[in-house]
Amino acid sequence: MSNAAAGRPQQARRALDLLTGSLAPTELRLRSVEEEIGIAVRRLRKSLDLTVAELCAAAGISAGMLSKIENGTISPSLSTLGALAGALNVSIASLFAESDERRDCSFVKAGQGLRIERRGTKAGHRYDLLGHSLAGEIGVEPFLITLKRDAQPYTNFRHAGVEFIYMLSGTVRYRHADRTYLLEPGDALFFDAAARHGPEELIAAPMEYLSIIIYPRQ
Repeated sequence: MSNAAAGRPQQARRALDLLTGSLAPTELRLRSVEEEIGIAVRRLRKSLDLTVAELCAAAGISAGMLSKIENGTISPSLSTLGALAGALNVSIASLFAESDERRDCSFVKAGQGLRIERRGTKAGHRYDLLGHSLAGEIGVEPFLITLKRDAQPYTNFRHAGVEFIYMLSGTVRYRHADRTYLLEPGDALFFDAAARHGPEELIAAPMEYLSIIIYPRQ
């Protein structure tokens, strides 16, 4: 066996050592320029709460043309891009903001998470948002949840997507659908968030856990 052939298994092992263990694809399909523009136009239109008809009227293009642009099936002319950018009140360069050179990244210093008011807030549940995804088809919301000493059990949370909980401190009996789970520090729970769920029994304070919610954007 040649030295080159003998070295291949070792190279393969080294390549495997570099994998994270995630089942996510390691190779991303590169989007075309047309697709990048379409994603940016749709994102900007929705951020301004504009309907297709409203944007078409403002930019002076047809609904069929806008549909093709947002779906990335045509390459719009510079004049069309200028009209869209003007109607969206952005520069033409902003329509290329989804390019491969720009990826979401959210950094939050310790203790500086954004305090969020949610359904459980009235029950003494405190939510600190630790980051957010800015674009894309999948939304991700990582929360640090603190159950204050005057917190009340609340098991009627229900929303789209899936949720992952990692217990940091305290002890909580957590309900998901028709089952309950005793969560202690280091325990993890991953579930379909469409079923009713939430802390059913608050056993030992202080109680904190990470909650990561992942859902498809509408």
